Parts: sequence; C-alpha cells; structure tokens
Amino acid sequence: MKKTYLSASLILALIALLFIGACKKKATEQAPSDSFLPMQVGNLWYLNDGSYTEIKDKVMINNKPYFQFYSLIGGDAISISYLRIDEKNRLIESYPDAPLKIFLRADFNASVGDKFFTTGDKDYNDNEVTVIQKSDTEMTFSFDAVYHPNLKGHPHPVKYIKGKGFPGNWKKVVINGVVYQN
Repeated sequence: MKKTYLSASLILALIALLFIGACKKKATEQAPSDSFLPMQVGNLWYLNDGSYTEIKDKVMINNKPYFQFYSLIGGDAISISYLRIDEKNRLIESYPDAPLKIFLRADFNASVGDKFFTTGDKDYNDNEVTVIQKSDTEMTFSFDAVYHPNLKGHPHPVKYIKGKGFPGNWKKVVINGVVYQN
C-alpha cells in the first residue's frame, strides 16, 4: 500500500511538472516590444558589475505610474531617475520629492526637425531638443542646454532603439523577460 501511494504521488508530481513546463512560454515566442524604451520592472542594460541600468521599481508620482531606473556608472556613480511614457507617446521624467516638476525627455511621435524644450522654464535645466534622426527602428534626439552659458552650442545626442531602449555594447540586455546576450 505504501509503495502504491508513493508511486501514485510520484506520477502526479511528474504530471504536474510536465503541465507546468508545457505552460511556460519560451523567450523566443514573446512578441518584441514596440516601444523605443520598453518599461517593465526587471528590464536591464548590463555592461559589467560596475556599469548597468536596471528598472528596479514602479512608483506613483502625482497619481501617475513611473518606473525607477537605477544606473551604476563606472562602479562608483549612481543615477536614479523616474520615467514613464505618457498617452501621447512622450518620455516624461519626474521625481517623488518634486512631483509637480516634469521633464520632457523624448517625443516618439515627433518628426525629424521637430523641436521642443525639456521644461519650458528657460533655466539651466531647460534643454532645446531636436529630433535629428528617425526610422522605424531607432530615433535620435539632440539636447542643447541653450540657457547655460558654458554648455550652449554643444549639443549631445540621445538615441533609442525600438524594442531595446538604450543602444550600446551591452553584454546582456533583458527586455520584458527576454534575455539578449552579446
């Protein structure tokens, strides 16, 4: 009787494992993200232990959901930003300690040559942003700190790749649970 019970338990456990395994989706079966900056807790852009960006949390700021991007740069510098993509397909940045202050980081519906400002405040933090390149798969913005006396006229580009987010020679990228390794 004990042997029969043990055999039946083992068979049920094997069937349960087969059922669970059959229900799992393979990473290659998942649809790619159509966002220029896919946002899901756990997304990761990893170069090495000292240089990576990871989405750590989802928080509410001014009653809107933002994702916390944690970046370790060069092993000793940390950057934490809170980003979301709004209903107009714009990349918005804000912070829990200044919930009414928003920064427009990208407008993914804009066309090449379109311009906008990050804050509209006409201060050092307000950058003039120009769309300098756009295709079905990537988009590049040029940021110029036009109100900063030393930085004005020295724009820097920021590029996004559809389905992957940040470009770079990443060793590993995790987007919506799918792992890409170089």
